[in-house]
Order: sequence, then structure tokens, then C-alpha cells
Amino acid sequence: MKLLILLMVIWNLITFFMMGLDKWKAKKEKQRIPERTLIECSFIMGAIGIGAGMLAFHHKTRKLKFQILVPLSLVVNGLVIYGLVALEIV
Repeated sequence: MKLLILLMVIWNLITFFMMGLDKWKAKKEKQRIPERTLIECSFIMGAIGIGAGMLAFHHKTRKLKFQILVPLSLVVNGLVIYGLVALEIV
């Protein structure tokens, strides 16, 4: 269980900084991180980091796709964790 928590913290820090990096790249007109990649990372247990990054960096907050899919991914992440705990896998 402790390993799972540690991995989730690290992954969500990475996804948080991905949002910051994409915002920086947008300002500098550099090659961006594809929106699909950000959404996929959110569904792969990174919803907290992506969501926090949206708020902290004011990035993608007006995009309807992100307004819908990031909260949905948070619910999915929560259900996965609940399932793992309920099945005593972790």
C-alpha cells in the first residue's frame, strides 16, 4: 500500500509539471504536449496532478474537453483505487 501511495504521488507530480511545461511551451510558441497525451495521463492515475496543474497554471481551464474529462478521470482513478483496496490487491 505504501508503495502504491508513493508511486501515485510521484506520478501526479510528474503530470502536474507536464501541465506547467505545456503552459510554458505555449507561451514560448514551442512544440506542445498533445492534448490527448495530457488526457491519457489523467486517466492513467494522474487526474490529481493534471487537475491541480490546470488550476495552478491556469492552463486548459476553458477547454470543454478538459472540463469534462479531467473530473471524469478523477472519478475513474478513485474507482480503480477503491477496487484495488476492496479486492485486497494492495
